[in-house]
Amino acid sequence: MTVDLDPDVDDEVPPSETITPYDEAHFITYLRVLDAAAENADWREVARIVLHRDPDAEPERSRRCWESHLSRAQWMTKTGYSHLLVRQ
Repeated sequence: MTVDLDPDVDDEVPPSETITPYDEAHFITYLRVLDAAAENADWREVARIVLHRDPDAEPERSRRCWESHLSRAQWMTKTGYSHLLVRQ
C-alpha cells in the first residue's frame, strides 16, 4: 500500500460519524493540521502549504477548508480514533 504524504483535499471534509475512506486517505493531513495548530501557525500558511489553497485569492474558501480539516482532525483525536480500535 502506498501512502500519499501530501494529498489534495476537498474544500470540506465529508461529514460522517465514522471513519471514512476520505479520512483514511488524509490521516497525515490531519496530523499536519494538528501540529500546525499546536504551534499556533497562521491558518493561511496551513491552508497554503498543507491544504493547497490560496488564501490571498480565495480567503473564504481557504478558511472554510482549514476549519473543516482542523475540526475533523480534532474529532479524530477525541472520538474517531476509537473506531480504529474496534476494527478487526
